[in-house]
Amino acid sequence: MTSAPLLDLIGPDPSDDAIYDAFTSWAEGRGLTLYPAQDEAVIELVSGANVVLATPTGTGKSLVAVAGHAASVSRGGRTYYTAPIKALVSEKFFALVEIFGAERVGMVTGDSSVNPEAPIICCTAEILANLALREGADADVDQVVMDEFHFYGDPDRGWAWQVPLLALPRAQFLLMSATLGDVTDLADDLSRRTGRRTALVTGVERPVPLHFSYERRPVHDVLERLLEERETPVYIVHFSQAAALERAQALSSVKITTREQRDAIAEAIGGFRFTTGFGKTLSRLVRAGIGVHHAGMLPRYRRLVETLAQRGLLKVICGTDTLGVGINVPIRTVVITALSKYDGTRMRQLTAREFHQVAGRAGRAGFDPHGNVVVMAPEWEIENAVALAKAGDDPAKRKKIVRKKAPTGVVNWGEGSFERLVEAQPEPLTPQLQLSAAMLLNVIGRGGDVFGNVRSLVFDNHEPRARQYALARRALAIFRTLVAAGIVEVVRPASVALAVDSPQNADARRAASAVSGESTIRLTVDLQPNFALNQPLSPFALAAIELLSPDDAETGTGHYALDVVSVIEATLDDPRAILSQQEYKARGEAVGAMKRDGIEYDERMALLEEITWPKPLADLLAQAFETFASSQPWVRDFELSPKSVVRDMFERAMSFGEFVSFYQLGRSEGLVLRYLSDAYRAIRQTVPAEARTDDLMDLIEWLGELVRQVDSSLVDEWESLAHPTDDPDAPVVPPAPPSVLTNRRAFTVLVRNEMFRRVQLAALQDDEALEALDGEVDWPEVLDRYYDDHDEILTGGAARSPSLCVIDESAARDGIWRVEQIIDDPAGDHDWRIRAEVDLEQSVEAGTAVVRVAEVIRL
Repeated sequence: MTSAPLLDLIGPDPSDDAIYDAFTSWAEGRGLTLYPAQDEAVIELVSGANVVLATPTGTGKSLVAVAGHAASVSRGGRTYYTAPIKALVSEKFFALVEIFGAERVGMVTGDSSVNPEAPIICCTAEILANLALREGADADVDQVVMDEFHFYGDPDRGWAWQVPLLALPRAQFLLMSATLGDVTDLADDLSRRTGRRTALVTGVERPVPLHFSYERRPVHDVLERLLEERETPVYIVHFSQAAALERAQALSSVKITTREQRDAIAEAIGGFRFTTGFGKTLSRLVRAGIGVHHAGMLPRYRRLVETLAQRGLLKVICGTDTLGVGINVPIRTVVITALSKYDGTRMRQLTAREFHQVAGRAGRAGFDPHGNVVVMAPEWEIENAVALAKAGDDPAKRKKIVRKKAPTGVVNWGEGSFERLVEAQPEPLTPQLQLSAAMLLNVIGRGGDVFGNVRSLVFDNHEPRARQYALARRALAIFRTLVAAGIVEVVRPASVALAVDSPQNADARRAASAVSGESTIRLTVDLQPNFALNQPLSPFALAAIELLSPDDAETGTGHYALDVVSVIEATLDDPRAILSQQEYKARGEAVGAMKRDGIEYDERMALLEEITWPKPLADLLAQAFETFASSQPWVRDFELSPKSVVRDMFERAMSFGEFVSFYQLGRSEGLVLRYLSDAYRAIRQTVPAEARTDDLMDLIEWLGELVRQVDSSLVDEWESLAHPTDDPDAPVVPPAPPSVLTNRRAFTVLVRNEMFRRVQLAALQDDEALEALDGEVDWPEVLDRYYDDHDEILTGGAARSPSLCVIDESAARDGIWRVEQIIDDPAGDHDWRIRAEVDLEQSVEAGTAVVRVAEVIRL
């Protein structure tokens, strides 16, 4: 069945009945019949009420959200969809574009901005929270749809789910989650604040019942039974990315698909580019009907798996528990491999909320008569069960079995744990409001009755009274530092004291008397438009860049462009997986060097403790940060963290794939790409025009092109959606990035990097790596001759100067560039050259510079 565009069906009459009738007609046109809970929620939404939709997974909460968006937009309003993770924000963005059209949907995630003036905005919860703090009741927000609302109880991020409820009284709210618990008090408070009735739509029976089971057989055996009984697709849940990939590879020996199914998968994949090391592995797995899904994958790989699954082409998906955060992968059976997880601090058993979030993904409404949730026993329990099964009924054999026990210190679980979780209700949500200097600055930046706005935020919230007093003391402490630093000033000290009605909080009352209700409190500086939305340390980065000079080799490391990059990198969030591997590599190299120097074991171990990942400009940045914080104390809310990822990749002249391979980051390609994307945007947004030298512009263009060639940006994908294909069965191929030759400046840097990589390897006398790159060149013989002339090959800043890499484009019509790299020798003779050709056609296909060395000569 087909359906006319939803907003066209509503027409010029946005009455409650017209919107409801248009929406139900549109849904029916798509073959969808509303469940009673959906129908109730839609009626409440179009009539203007707030709705708390706490129904099981599979009851169509996303469809209710579509109705809410349609009602708001048809009445000329602006509606926000928020979610906890960027992947889910991105998924909903594309889904809403398909329904409402690309021109009506935008996305803001802090580091990406697509069509930000659209009437429907998809964003992370923190984006909306900061907007609410900055603009309050005057914010251009008519409706808020909060997905995965159970994150309200998250200790680190729950503030972002609470703040919009406190600061946007004009908005209509739709709060959605399958695992909320009792939210009666929260609903009553929401009605008080917004003046709207709040409807609770809860306690609904799942339209697709779940069958729970506890298994003591190996996963392979369980999967083979599920395949035989056609209880697929199966999602196997792991609690680490490594375990998910290992399981997928182990399942390669199981016959998952038929020849016809593999052909269908190949046809759907079409010309999809599997360009990275992990991509090659994924290509082999998906062609066998096995998907992999976790946050460490490149976005295009993750979307490929989701799309193939939605088309029913993948029978098994091995992934992580991010499945519980609303990822749109259709599943009949969920296999949970453990009931314990590492939460970043310790190993612990799953909570009832975590268990039901994942379990609830089983069973597809309209497809499955039921869903299955299979929980695996611990490995030792499975091994004991297998041994007993082999022994059969023979008492002698059974007696000889040495039963394995849980290893000491391991968080164990058993069938009793499983049964308790199945029956348990989600734990009550606990409010988690925090207060930081950045939050306070946003409220002060709003203007108006600043004191009243802060007092309302501190005392009129969902926290218990004792916690409110603690927040008040925190607000006053932050306020004093802002005033002392001259960022905030108080005009006409007031006579009205803070309304604190508890004797034990006399200290807070006295401190507040200096800044009471009739004071004029204002900022003395202008906040950036995106303050606290993108890189909160950007003002510090600007100040630090002013300390560097392209004309002063004594400042920093002597390489201005790379030093500017290091300043920006120090303000970015740490990509822990990358830094851990850099540290591991550095320690490995240090151990080798210390062994060669004859250093004893105990001394080596002590010295290794001091070795970490590279931290360029660490001392300079630490000193600058302290100086900056003395006048801008709010920056202490954020941690400065020197590191070298972009710089390391550039200095080593590596491509994305080479960097991933060098540090063994195949399972974290997505993390690497996200970090590089963040760095690229931060450099472009932060570094002022007057600080951009030609070398720095080359580096920026190189980084942007590298990111674009690895994975098409969201902007590229959004633009393609404005002119979508009409064929729903077209191959699952994301928009191809533009030709790597389009950005000539960036391509030139790629060529120079390829040539300089040869110089670096020659300086290290790494014959093996050089021969792997250029098999036609006798590198050992070349290096022997070079070192007969010179003692070393220089690789410093001067050695990679563009003037030492001469590019001849005269043969471009024949599909080649000719390039000559001059080797920088200690004597300055510059008499050795590496000559090569750049294959332009192959470069376009590979998305990087394809260079073939023809000869290495002495003039």
